[in-house]
Amino acid sequence: MRETPVTVVSDAHFLEAPRWHDGRIWFSDFYGYRVSSANEDGSDLRVEAEVPGQPSGLGWLPDGRLLVVSMTERAVLRRERDGTLVTHGDLSGHAAGLANDMSVDAHGRAYVGNFGFDLMGGAPIAPTALHRVDPDGTVTEVADGLWFPNGSAITPDNVFLVAETFGNRVSAFDLTDDGRLTNHRVWAEFGPLPDDRSLDKALPALAVAPDGACLDAEGGFWIADATGDRLIRVVEGGAITDEIRPGTPVYACALGGADGRTLFACAAPDFHDGARKAATEGRLIAIRVAVPGA
Repeated sequence: MRETPVTVVSDAHFLEAPRWHDGRIWFSDFYGYRVSSANEDGSDLRVEAEVPGQPSGLGWLPDGRLLVVSMTERAVLRRERDGTLVTHGDLSGHAAGLANDMSVDAHGRAYVGNFGFDLMGGAPIAPTALHRVDPDGTVTEVADGLWFPNGSAITPDNVFLVAETFGNRVSAFDLTDDGRLTNHRVWAEFGPLPDDRSLDKALPALAVAPDGACLDAEGGFWIADATGDRLIRVVEGGAITDEIRPGTPVYACALGGADGRTLFACAAPDFHDGARKAATEGRLIAIRVAVPGA
């Protein structure tokens, strides 16, 4: 069922955090400083929010209000009914690096990762924590020792999956009724943790650099491999069942479309902030796959 990738949105800086919601594909543009949405084919492109602090992870409260991570503010913002953005959760005293991707559970609790070190400045890689922002804005650390927690998803049986970009792995936790993450385990391991913590040595040592990710209806976890220029479908235990090489680096993905079988992916020539701020070469591409989204 796979087809050649089709570009549905172009002329962006660096797209991340795609989400299928209310019949539209939503996404953040880091250096365009906005959240946008579009129809499945890219038509009717709308700006949903302007985020000067650099938008990343997206999610929605049970009442439908949008949540968006503001990376440099290290905060989660909430879009009110009148379109204004307010601070929903302040992570500035908690996150060790820029706030990044996010998943929101059915109770409106947001689970937010952070870089943990100065990636763009070339600092040595370091482990960091994952934080939960409750609907009332309370921030709680729920996991630590994670190597760049990035794309995440919550399975139907309440397992929280998180891709660790510099960890060569996907970790899993049991998500409890009261929002705790317990029983930390490796769900998929692609290789050992890098021995050398310097960025220029660690990046080439990664077998897979799992970035943005999404879950399908059969429990497969689609992952954008940030250093492998590919999208891979992984199952528990680490087996790769499918691989798509779209001919470009990819950094995040989401399943959606009318039948759930369109895999949207965020593509750009690289992830370096200077180059991406200076150009509009980012794209959202779409590929047909066999198994629909969860």
